[in-house]
Amino acid sequence: MPISAAETITLAFQHTKRQLIQPFRFWQWTRLAFVGLLAGEAGSGSSFHLPPNFNTTHHAGSSGDFLKLAFPNVNPVLLAALIAIVFVAGLIFAILMTYVSSVMRFILFDSVLAKECRIRQGWRRRQDAGWKYFWWQLGFILAIFAGLIVLLGIPAALAFAMGWFHEPSQHVLGLVLGGILLFLLLFVFLVASAVIQVLTKDFVVPQMALEGIGAVQGWRRLWPMIDAELGGYAAYVGMKIVLAIGAGIVVALVGLILILLVAIPVAGVAVATVLGGNAAGLTWNVFTITAAVVAGCLLIAVMFYLVALISVPVIVFFPAYSIYFFAARYRPLSLVLYPPPPPLSSDAGPAPPGEPPFAPVPAG
Repeated sequence: MPISAAETITLAFQHTKRQLIQPFRFWQWTRLAFVGLLAGEAGSGSSFHLPPNFNTTHHAGSSGDFLKLAFPNVNPVLLAALIAIVFVAGLIFAILMTYVSSVMRFILFDSVLAKECRIRQGWRRRQDAGWKYFWWQLGFILAIFAGLIVLLGIPAALAFAMGWFHEPSQHVLGLVLGGILLFLLLFVFLVASAVIQVLTKDFVVPQMALEGIGAVQGWRRLWPMIDAELGGYAAYVGMKIVLAIGAGIVVALVGLILILLVAIPVAGVAVATVLGGNAAGLTWNVFTITAAVVAGCLLIAVMFYLVALISVPVIVFFPAYSIYFFAARYRPLSLVLYPPPPPLSSDAGPAPPGEPPFAPVPAG
């Protein structure tokens, strides 16, 4: 019987303690924080944010008047161009970071498996696997957007065609029931997407790392394993949700204290800078706005890294948790995690005592 999800917790805790504390190495912490932040492991829990409530009614004090009041000395054409540039740059940056996170996912896997974080060597070694995972992530993101468009667009089109939006007071029951059904479908869709994402990075990435296969082929191998042990994998997902909630609460509390300690003096410096700039005759223009945006982005990056630094135990624990759970079900990973002893020569002494927590088993 393979090791259960609950039994794996002890192994993951022991691994995390050995890697981070026995002995403690500060530079390993900083490297793991950097890798975990870029790999998206610093926040282990997944959260979904509902779209903002848009109000299409135009009234005084709307966006145009607000921009005029906020930036009275900025040419509207230049401001529009700056917004367009920021949007395009943000899109390019998001795609670039998706690629970086894809490679860092394998570097994090190697770091936890070997108990040693080597970023430069891992970056050179994991380019091919990173590209494969990058294309999978882009396709998965596009599939989610397409699913949301279909899930939200078709009901909205049907309701519009039936005139429910023209006279909503006459279709209250249909709108309420339809809204509840749509909410449930949307919830199921988002939860299913999150589960697929978690299973991919936990169980498909190890296959890609150890055998050089693609994500689709990895899922073709993983699905029969899940089908043969549905209860075990369901328990794993449930246990990971509970652990992620607990870890998220602890990290959020410590991170909030840390952010406040950093944000208060930084806010004081920012206020002093703005007041000094006004006294010196500086006004809001394209250059000062760009400088403010860059400074804000740098500050956010520093805060994210500080939170990642205190999240290093979480960054190591969750990959270790998935590695030890999957190693009992995937022989190549088991052989790496528990390598067989070297052959003994005739004059060698007896083998040292001790066995791994579980024997390697063939992949399902």
